[in-house]
Amino acid sequence: MSDFHPSTRFYRFTVLFFAAFILFGSYFAYDSVGALVEALMKKFGVGREAIGFTYTMYSLAAIPTVFLGGWLVDRLGTRRASLLFSLLVTAGSVVVAFAPSIEVLYVGRLIFGMGSESLVVAQSAILARWFTGKELALAFGIALTVSRLGTLFTFNTEALLAERFSPEFALWTAAALCAASLVINLVYNLLDKKAEPVLKLREAGTDKVDLKDATRFGSSFWFVTLLCVTFYSAIFPFTALSTDFFAEKWGLPMTAGQEGGFLASAFSNYLHMFSTAPGTTSIIIFASMVFAPFAGTLVDKMGRRASLMIVGSLLMIPAHLALGLTDIPPAIPMIVLGAAFVLVPAAMWPSVPLVVEPKLVGTAFGLMTAVQNIGLMAFPWLNGKLRDATHGYVASQVMFASLGLAGLAFAILLLRADKRNGGALERPGSGA
Repeated sequence: MSDFHPSTRFYRFTVLFFAAFILFGSYFAYDSVGALVEALMKKFGVGREAIGFTYTMYSLAAIPTVFLGGWLVDRLGTRRASLLFSLLVTAGSVVVAFAPSIEVLYVGRLIFGMGSESLVVAQSAILARWFTGKELALAFGIALTVSRLGTLFTFNTEALLAERFSPEFALWTAAALCAASLVINLVYNLLDKKAEPVLKLREAGTDKVDLKDATRFGSSFWFVTLLCVTFYSAIFPFTALSTDFFAEKWGLPMTAGQEGGFLASAFSNYLHMFSTAPGTTSIIIFASMVFAPFAGTLVDKMGRRASLMIVGSLLMIPAHLALGLTDIPPAIPMIVLGAAFVLVPAAMWPSVPLVVEPKLVGTAFGLMTAVQNIGLMAFPWLNGKLRDATHGYVASQVMFASLGLAGLAFAILLLRADKRNGGALERPGSGA
C-alpha cells in the first residue's frame, strides 16, 4: 500500500496541515487594520472611533453567521461550504485593501466577517470529519496554534510592511495571504475528495443554533455566557487599538529598526517583541499559542474550572488599570493579561458541555458565540470613541477593567451555582 494512501496516518496529518492553514490568512487579515491604525487614520482622515468601527462591522456580520454557518456546511458539505467561505474572506480582504474611502473599507470588513466566522465553523467540521475517534484534541490544538500564528504575524509584520513600502501594500499582503489560504483550501478539497470514497467519510455534525432550546438552559450556562462576552470584550477590542496606544504613551517604536532586508527586519521584530508597540500587543496572542495546550491539560487533570475563571477575571482588573493609570513598562501588565487569556478560555469553553444537556451542546456553543460577538461589535467602537473624546487612555482602560470586574462577578456567581448543582465544573476529568 502506498505511504500516501488515504487510510494512512501520514495522509491524515497531511490533511490536517492544509486544514489548519485554511484560517491563517483570515486571522492575519482580521487584525491588519488594528496594526495600521495611525496610517489608516491619516489615509482616510478619520479618528480611532472609525477604525474601531471596522471591527464592529466584522462582528455585525458574524452574528447572523453563527445561525447560518452550520446550516450551510450541512447543506453544501464541508468542501463546497469551506470554499464559499474562503472566497468571501478573500473578496472582503481585497475590498479592504482596495478601499478608496472608509465607507468602502466598512463594506469589505462586512464581507470578510461573513466568510471568516463561517470558515471557523467549516474548519471544525473538517477536523471532526477526519479526526473523531483518533487525535481530535491534538488536531484542534494544532489548528488553533496555526490560526494564532496568523495574528502574531500581523502585529509584527504589517507595520514593518507599511514602513518599508506603504499601508496599501500591507493590506494587499493580508489579501494575498487570504488568497493563499483559499489555494490551500483547494488542495484540502482535492485530498478530501480522493479519500471520501475510500474511507467512506461522513459529514460531521456542526453547531447549529435552535433558539427554542435556549429556554432550557440553567443559570450556570448563562453565567458562563456573560463571562464570555465580558472577558473577550476586554481583550480583543483592547488589542485592536493597543499598538498606537503603546507607541503614543510609552514611545515604543513600530518596528525594531533593524538594518538590512525585510526578512532580517521581521526576524528582529520577533526578537524585540517586548520593546516594540506591535510586539507588545502580540504578547497576549503569543502566550495563548505557547501555553494554551498545557492549560487545557491542567484543567482536565485538576478541574477547578469556575475557580480558574475567577482567577483569570481577577488578573484583568489590575492589568488594565496599570496600563491606563501608571507608567510601568507595558510588557508587565500585558504578560498578566496573557496569563488571563490562557486561563479563562481553557476553563470556560470545556465547561459548556458540563452545564447543558448533551443534545443541546451545539446550540449552547452557537448561542454563546453569538452573544460574544455582540460585545465584540460594541466595544471596539466605544474604545475608539473614548480615545477620541478624551485624547487619552484612562477612560478606555477603566472601561476594560470594569469589564474584568463584571466578569469576576459572573465567575463568582458561576461557582456558587455550580456548588448548588453538584460541583461538576470543579471536578477533574469530564466532571461526571
